[in-house]
Amino acid sequence: MTNTNLRTVTIIYYIEDSLELMHFVGKFAENASGRVIIPEKFKEDKSIVAVCDGEITILNKVGDRIHLINDY
Repeated sequence: MTNTNLRTVTIIYYIEDSLELMHFVGKFAENASGRVIIPEKFKEDKSIVAVCDGEITILNKVGDRIHLINDY
């Protein structure tokens, strides 16, 4: 059994059929240089925009308030 370092990250992505931004918080293995290894299975049908260190709280993202545009 190998000793694998896991790192908590927040991944911001969109699904290829939509431009709605999504996010996922999880623990992923790191390689020897500290870079997070995102499994191919997770990346299927997604375009990753950013990988953020730790768990972040997204307050607002593109499209969240589009229906309120006339209510300002």
